[in-house]
Amino acid sequence: MIELDRIQKIYRTGGSEVHAVRGVSLSIQRGEFVAFMGSSGSGKSTMMNILGCLDRPTGGRYLLAGDDVSKLNRDARALVRSHKLGFVFQGFNLLPRATALENVELPMLYGQRNLPRDEVRARALKSLEQVGLKGRAEHYPSQLSGGQQQRVAIARAVVNRPALLLADEPTGNLDSRTSLEIMAIFQRLNAQGDTIVMVTHEPDVAAFTGRQIYMKDGRVLRDEPTARPLDAAHELQAWQGDVALASAARVTP
Repeated sequence: MIELDRIQKIYRTGGSEVHAVRGVSLSIQRGEFVAFMGSSGSGKSTMMNILGCLDRPTGGRYLLAGDDVSKLNRDARALVRSHKLGFVFQGFNLLPRATALENVELPMLYGQRNLPRDEVRARALKSLEQVGLKGRAEHYPSQLSGGQQQRVAIARAVVNRPALLLADEPTGNLDSRTSLEIMAIFQRLNAQGDTIVMVTHEPDVAAFTGRQIYMKDGRVLRDEPTARPLDAAHELQAWQGDVALASAARVTP
């Protein structure tokens, strides 16, 4: 799915240069679930921008599903984003005056696919059902919890059936239980064959992925499979059991 060959990114500010990514080469296969990790300034966010065709590398080559997207101009990158990529962000990025259904429909309306209106609605409803929100289709973001808003964002990201799903700190604004719910959704999508690349600074979140890539100073420090990826659905069930026991203990006379 992804082939990076000596990717570099240099930002020039005034007379100085900042080397955000320094000669990164790696491959990500179709169907992998990968976490990019590292502290602030490690280069992981810059790498996410390059993978998402939001920015171009200064040097090197980036193949996405076999196509070289390294040198594409802004308009061409926009077409790649609308046809091959799905994005989930920490801040949800939902339109506040649009319903959950309308937010999920947006990528199909602006993706130059010319789908019939009935198909747009049917696919959006199916995507919401996939993340457990079929009954919230007509709710506005202000009527949804943070976790529900992130579910809408995931439904929007996958509705165009992208080749690659990119998630940037998707649990950063969520509590522990809701984070487990979101990771369970990602694991279900991955089990269905979706390729997912996630940026996170939380080892507890990365533990649900199949591969962890650690970056430091713009370079890959470590690239290793997760020894035993945690099962988010199982962890959520255990968490709920612990809460139930704690509640029972509080009310016991």
